[in-house]
Amino acid sequence: EMIIQFGFVTLFVASFPLAPVFALLNNVIEVRLDAKKFVTELRRPDAVRTKDIGIWFDILSGIGKFSVISNAFVIAVTSDFIPRLVYQYAYSHNGTLHGFVNHTLSFFNVSQLKEGTQPENSQFDQEVQFCRFKDYREPPWAPNPYEFSKQYWAILSARLAFVIIFQNLVMFLSVLVDWMIPDIPTDISDQIKKEKGLLVDFFLKEEHEKLKLTDEPAQRSLGGGRRSRSRAPSWAPSGQSQPGSIASSGSQHTNV
Repeated sequence: EMIIQFGFVTLFVASFPLAPVFALLNNVIEVRLDAKKFVTELRRPDAVRTKDIGIWFDILSGIGKFSVISNAFVIAVTSDFIPRLVYQYAYSHNGTLHGFVNHTLSFFNVSQLKEGTQPENSQFDQEVQFCRFKDYREPPWAPNPYEFSKQYWAILSARLAFVIIFQNLVMFLSVLVDWMIPDIPTDISDQIKKEKGLLVDFFLKEEHEKLKLTDEPAQRSLGGGRRSRSRAPSWAPSGQSQPGSIASSGSQHTNV
């Protein structure tokens, strides 16, 4: 429901500029009604922690980018904004809009109307030879009558140029605002980094203590083995002698 409302508001805001105001009023009323409903009529829902809104963020971003193109074409094609600018800066003699309406009207020869479509009675004293209609066409006396005139192609190119400039300008401003206003405030991001550092230090300290606990039994076992080896000659019986002592006694007997 919110995505549909966001789409209607952003895609056609150039046609109906009051749409965001009505959407805001609707959302304020709906939020209060939903709050009352959750408090008095419904069971409290289970809270689930999530990182973000998921795929809906990509949908909102796509609608926002498409709305820029849609509004650019609405402004350029359905309004007289571009024709007025073209006439004021390219065709006006004094830089004003004086004569703009006459500039937008083309000529049509009444004698070229099909049979049965001519006006029967004229309210004018003189017979009407030409009528005017809103379009950029060549006059009947031109080499190519009723073809698109140069003014038409000039205005069409200006409209396309406006769409391209408007789209790139809005995209640049959106990127600039996104860069200037981060998603996470600076103090909160610093706090998150500090918490991550504390967690890393805690885990390192815990691993270090585990290594100490595992190294102590090994050191004790190694120390006990060395002591048993050093005490082994003293445990030998008195009647038995070591090989070194036998060899020495034998050598002494031979010498005697």
